[in-house]
Amino acid sequence: MAASAEDLEELPGVGPATADKLRENGYESYQSIAVASPGELSNTADVGESNANDIIQAAREAADIGSFETGSDVLERREQIGKLEWLIPEIDDMLGGGVETQSITEVYGEFGAGKSQVTHQLAVNVQLPADAGGLHGRCVFIDSEDTFRPERIDEMVRGLPEEAIEAAMEDRDIDGTPDDEDAMEELVEAFLDKIHVAKAFNSNHQILLAEKAQEIAAEHEDDEYPVRLVCVDSLTAHFRAEYVGRGELADRQQKLNKHLHDIDRVGNLYNAATVVTNQVQSNPDSFFGDPTKPIGGNILGHKSTFRMYLKKSKADKRIVKLVDAPNLPDGEAVMRVQGEGLKPE
Repeated sequence: MAASAEDLEELPGVGPATADKLRENGYESYQSIAVASPGELSNTADVGESNANDIIQAAREAADIGSFETGSDVLERREQIGKLEWLIPEIDDMLGGGVETQSITEVYGEFGAGKSQVTHQLAVNVQLPADAGGLHGRCVFIDSEDTFRPERIDEMVRGLPEEAIEAAMEDRDIDGTPDDEDAMEELVEAFLDKIHVAKAFNSNHQILLAEKAQEIAAEHEDDEYPVRLVCVDSLTAHFRAEYVGRGELADRQQKLNKHLHDIDRVGNLYNAATVVTNQVQSNPDSFFGDPTKPIGGNILGHKSTFRMYLKKSKADKRIVKLVDAPNLPDGEAVMRVQGEGLKPE
């Protein structure tokens, strides 16, 4: 819950001016300060690093963050985690029910494999009621490759299963049926209204947008439709284009790491699912198996909770591989990318 003005000023070393600076930069609760680094807070609030450290420690105590807990406590907390369905039974089974909130799910594949189709479909599905496979929430969409198309959302809403459309209409008090064009137009408009899209022009702008995503999540935290999905399509395109050559690699990975932590923080603070798409590179040393591998190195590999590989097949068929997950076996499923959206085989 966002702290009130007096609350932040109760932290040691936080006066009215510092509290205002913290709020302006998205630090509106004890919890958001508690999970910040001293360097990050020092730059944001214009205070010394040791003072920033004291503020963070006090926020941790106030928010009760940083202490050990039992396995039972962790299990209880994990029961709050939602599952966002792809509405493709084979894939949802492979994912243990769908895309998890409070986790980063990375979807990688070559050009045209359907990565952007996945982000669009999930931006639609997340708005459905829980009993229809959604999370009854809105989506924040950071677009770095100019991939977002409202027309695609329109097609995917119309392509939802009939019972999902009926549930969404009932949920939004829209009178009509899936055959009623006026009702469908109203429904499409309602879905588009709950997708917040921003185009990232370079990597610095993309990092800034991740911070803005946290502001949107805070703003809608108590709404009927809170932020339940953050999509970044593509996570790595700008970093790959701007940091070229081995000499730039350390800088690139450092910035990518900060960006990933910013995105992950939104998911953890606001119980949202985070889906990022990633490009691939060809590995010429590979004599056996698939020569493509995701870019982003170990930093992205370790930070992504779930890694999924999309591979082209015949016509509109795509192979979806679960490559890495903490509690699930590797698996493989098939889907089709069609005009009405992602469909089962």
